[in-house]
Amino acid sequence: MGKSKEKILIIDDDADVLFTARMILRPHYAEILTEKSPKQLESVLNRESPSLVILDMNFAAGATTGNEGMFWLRKIKEIKPDQPVIMNTAYGDIELAVECMKEGAFDFLIKPWQKEKLLATVRNVLEIASSRKKIRQLDETRRVISGDLARKKGRLIGDSMAMQQVLNQISKVAATDANVLILGENGTGKELVAREIHHQSRRAPESFVPVDLGAIPSTLFESELFGHVKGAFTDARESKAGRFEVADKGSLFLDEIGNISLEGQAKLLSALQNRQVYRLGSSVPVDVDIRLISATNKPLYEMIREQTFREDLVYRINTVEIHLPPLRERIDDIPLLAEHFLERFNSKYEKGISLAGEAVDRMMRYTWPGNIRELQHTIERAVIMADSDSIREQDLFLKETGQSPAPDSLHRDDLEKAAILKALDLHEGNLSKASKELGIGRTTLYRKISKYGIDT
Repeated sequence: MGKSKEKILIIDDDADVLFTARMILRPHYAEILTEKSPKQLESVLNRESPSLVILDMNFAAGATTGNEGMFWLRKIKEIKPDQPVIMNTAYGDIELAVECMKEGAFDFLIKPWQKEKLLATVRNVLEIASSRKKIRQLDETRRVISGDLARKKGRLIGDSMAMQQVLNQISKVAATDANVLILGENGTGKELVAREIHHQSRRAPESFVPVDLGAIPSTLFESELFGHVKGAFTDARESKAGRFEVADKGSLFLDEIGNISLEGQAKLLSALQNRQVYRLGSSVPVDVDIRLISATNKPLYEMIREQTFREDLVYRINTVEIHLPPLRERIDDIPLLAEHFLERFNSKYEKGISLAGEAVDRMMRYTWPGNIRELQHTIERAVIMADSDSIREQDLFLKETGQSPAPDSLHRDDLEKAAILKALDLHEGNLSKASKELGIGRTTLYRKISKYGIDT
């Protein structure tokens, strides 16, 4: 039977105790560390990250009160709140040892101890600590993703050549652990692609943890992604795992990654390079094993030139890039998607409404600046508001307004011009909002406005 992988740290001023404990435990555990003084405790804990600490109650010559043990136990709990500790005590210190357990010690040993007693106590404490850790991780996982699990999940739908290419890319990359960057406009279904990659991967039985980086204030970035310890900031009333820890062994989906500040990008890059995170307020590294999937509608390569996004981070996150086409470039999929949403909302609102041919024709001619998300909302609204058992063209309320009529041509340039006109009209000429709606940078929007001779 091989050694257990745990690392044991023993702190005792008695050289004989250290020697004996080392001889008894060495055949059973991967590494036995010994220290005669607790003064280097913090550096040892941070450097070695022991699975268990066995701590003496007294260190000063002639000391018998056990107060030193209590002091160093509290110190350990400040540094690593979840660190398992066994107190090593003389017979007369039992009452104080019990007090130590109230302060967070797992158990105590009475000197002199027998070999079997030492082994049994160490084994039991390690098993209890492991069980508590699993329970804590499960609870943290439940809290973080319970809302996500409650949502009805969608699925990728499409027979168009553009979507078949995407599905082929997904099947290839899912079999690996490569980092994936999904590029596409708002509403094109980037999270669905990320979920499908996870579902087809070897990590499918583990957690898929989505993070909307666009919705996280910069002040909460570290806490949300890397976690925090109790007391790390004013409202940190308890320790909390970050999304990296929750996604351990699974997939972490960072949506809107183009929204991260340069400072946040540096911290994210460090975590990805080292495969470790530090909870806010802690100097103890936490190893993480995640498959990273990122997505954005922003032009990252233009942002690199503008020095608003780190080039080394882009290379770290995009081992494989998947470009998700906008709905106007996969018109053949509109009837399939419309029927899919119609079935969903008929079920939700307990109706039996069908789609008239004229409504399908109208949807095929529309430019869909909001992509699939807009189509979904259009069908839901039509199901709710329809006056008959069939959705007709007028029930869709798809009116190209201002300068943005639906193009008769399906040429890419005509479709792109129509989308720009629609976005400008939708946001009353606000270029910043229009560029965000289109998923392109302001510089690119300026260039395309000039290219198509659009009057702003």
